[in-house]
Amino acid sequence: MSEATDDLQRLADLAASLRPRVAPRKPLPRLLFVTDPDRTPDPAAVAERLPAGWGVIYRAFGRLDAVEVGLRLRRTTRARGLPLLVGADADLARACEADGLHLPERLIGEAAGHPGWIVTAAAHSTEAVARAADAGCDAVLVSPVFPSRSPSAASPMGAEAFAALVAASPLPVYALGGVNTKTAPELVGSGAAGFAMVEAVRT
Repeated sequence: MSEATDDLQRLADLAASLRPRVAPRKPLPRLLFVTDPDRTPDPAAVAERLPAGWGVIYRAFGRLDAVEVGLRLRRTTRARGLPLLVGADADLARACEADGLHLPERLIGEAAGHPGWIVTAAAHSTEAVARAADAGCDAVLVSPVFPSRSPSAASPMGAEAFAALVAASPLPVYALGGVNTKTAPELVGSGAAGFAMVEAVRT
């Protein structure tokens, strides 16, 4: 078994041990692979390796081949029984036949316009989590919990502050930002609904 496969299994075991403070109302997995054109340029290749219990958030960030890549990812996720959400772009989500939409914090108010989809949102504060709940989001991805290599990442909040945010949240909360096999154990007792990762899922 490869180190990458070992990591996936370890993450799956940790996610299975979570006791979410708020359970998702819609069929969301415990583990989310969040794509990035620079750090994960071939998301379908990553999705090919993901076992059951994962989902994918496809973030195209304006790449010219967004639909082509998204459709290839959709075929892979459908074949493997993994839910697929698309970041920020409802038109792209429809083109890719996605299961839902992931909204950046600035677009949280658009959640109400997609009642038939799974809708998650990024949140960086308790106030943003409350806005996401009011807008009808199904869950939030809170970041950064730990130090992250994302160029847009702010200072990490740490496991203790993350747990406090979860305790105040009316929605299921996923931890994003520096979550991997070394840091995820710190979140097992936090009440999180799951883990969301970019680089921790290696090709």
